[in-house]
Amino acid sequence: MNNVKVALCSLCLFLMSALPAKALELEFYFPVAVGGSAANTIGKFADDYSAQNPDVTIKAIFAGSYGDTTTKFLTACKAGNAPAMSVLLAIDIFFLADEDCVRPWDDVLSDDDIKNWVGGFFPAFMKNSQIDGITYGIPFQRSTPVLYYNKDAFRAAGLDPESPPQDLG
Repeated sequence: MNNVKVALCSLCLFLMSALPAKALELEFYFPVAVGGSAANTIGKFADDYSAQNPDVTIKAIFAGSYGDTTTKFLTACKAGNAPAMSVLLAIDIFFLADEDCVRPWDDVLSDDDIKNWVGGFFPAFMKNSQIDGITYGIPFQRSTPVLYYNKDAFRAAGLDPESPPQDLG
């Protein structure tokens, strides 16, 4: 969640520096799959940032499933009213870049941000957030599949739990 907070702050600072001094409202779409306590945390980050920066309001908007969120984002983009940020599937960056609906983070972040923030992500997570080395997405809610096994159940099945199978094939 800290990455979301940093992303919101970075984007807000960039937009504030590029616009005249006046109240700014930024929309942030995210899918229901990010619901529950994660959604509450995202809302709290947005509210906390807005409380610390009274001229900036971040409007966190539930936008349905990932598919619904992508459709809503693309529709808003084509209508000239895209949200400042959105949680979408990493694969979406390719067609959204082709549709000129996303802006590279490289244009928004300082060299220090790229080195210290983006550089802190596991490199494989960044690979599908980039096109030709240009960062269009920031990893969010990534998972690392893990397989646990019960050593007692292995023994009961006649297997050596200290030498488990190396593949599932």
